[in-house]
Amino acid sequence: MAKKVRAVVTLQIPAGKANPAPPVGTALGPHGINIMDFVKGYNERTAGMDGQIIPAQITIFEDRSFTFVLKTPPASDLLRKAAGVPKGSASQLQQVAGKVTAEQVRQIATQKLPDLNTSDVEQAIKSIEGTARSMGIEVV
Repeated sequence: MAKKVRAVVTLQIPAGKANPAPPVGTALGPHGINIMDFVKGYNERTAGMDGQIIPAQITIFEDRSFTFVLKTPPASDLLRKAAGVPKGSASQLQQVAGKVTAEQVRQIATQKLPDLNTSDVEQAIKSIEGTARSMGIEVV
């Protein structure tokens, strides 16, 4: 018999740098799970991915046990790194924060494909281009 799910929590944490302080502690504490077990497991599984933000989707069960799945880094994070900018543009219509090539967008779309709601690479590319546009990053 399957366990009953109590909650599903998604956190975006820098790889290998999870600790029981906020935001991890405040998100998981009310559900009564062992926060240190999550922190140790997350840091072990993300040890080789330093410098990236890795989302974790944590499924918490009624008996206070949990499982978590790692997702691909956010598209905005991947675009910022590809463009070499610290953040997107505040006024994306007037200012260009940076530029990425169509090949870089294709690589990002291919990397994000398992987490997107499409299995078509061309649709994934359009989605990543839309994210880039909203950040003020120009695709050349």
